[in-house]
Amino acid sequence: MAMDVRDSTGTAGQMPVVVARLRDHGRISRLKTALRVSALSLLVLATLFAGGFGWFANKVSHLTTPANPAKADAIIVLTGGQSRLDAAMELLASGKGERLLISGVHPSASRRQLQVATGGDKKLFSCCVDIDRAALDTIGNAEESAKWVESHAYNTVILVTNNYHMPRSLLEMSRLLHGAKLEPYPVVNSNLDNGGWLTKPQALRVLFTEYNKYLLALARGIVPVKPTPDGIALAETAAGG
Repeated sequence: MAMDVRDSTGTAGQMPVVVARLRDHGRISRLKTALRVSALSLLVLATLFAGGFGWFANKVSHLTTPANPAKADAIIVLTGGQSRLDAAMELLASGKGERLLISGVHPSASRRQLQVATGGDKKLFSCCVDIDRAALDTIGNAEESAKWVESHAYNTVILVTNNYHMPRSLLEMSRLLHGAKLEPYPVVNSNLDNGGWLTKPQALRVLFTEYNKYLLALARGIVPVKPTPDGIALAETAAGG
């Protein structure tokens, strides 16, 4: 039976339209799938980020200052608060270390100003305290501290910094101090135990900021870290002005 010319022409004309619609449907389907995968990925990342922050905050909030730390070869304190300096000087005065490195001191601060600010014994400060003015951040602290430790061949070092700053400091230091053991001495200014950080906006902000810096420090671990050139000043020795 012969096909009507009109029927044949009509069917042929509809084929490109049908094909185009199928293609559009395929694109929309792929787009929806991509959006669902992206949304799921973002949800997983957000969950991991939030869970990691909870772990970090809980870890930091449970750090306590050792009542009687074991004696080490030396002490390193990272500048950033008066309480850190006071704690480090007390450790030095009690014989917990032979020498003290104050890392990250502002270039304009003199030895005399530091000695007065810490209230430390002038004779002790003159004989046993070194000052690093080259470090500008935690990475710089680690680099300059590593040079100082290696130049004195120290095996054990007490690291003094605030509790919230301790995880990142240990991470950066451990990458460079391969032959020395670090003994953390966290300084606690505010009691954040039992979830206290959740009710203190200032503490929450500090912890959140530090957590992001800690994640960046972890990411930096993918790239090998090397000390700065020897030409950069290590530290001002006790004999310096």
